[in-house]
Amino acid sequence: MAVEGLAAIGAGLAIGLSALGAGIAEKDIGAAGIGAIAENEKLLAKVLILTVIPETLVIFGLLVALRILGLF
Repeated sequence: MAVEGLAAIGAGLAIGLSALGAGIAEKDIGAAGIGAIAENEKLLAKVLILTVIPETLVIFGLLVALRILGLF
């Protein structure tokens, strides 16, 4: 296989697996957050912040993919 093809596969895996992990984390955080908001509406801002934190995994995955492809 060509080196460019293997790099593309690696970049795709970096994005895909990081997005999968973030989605699984957001599912659990979101479910717990809805329960917490149902009991105390003042927790809305904290829950929103906690649901955004796993998205940093996807950003890091994107940076790794760009680094693999030599674009960054």
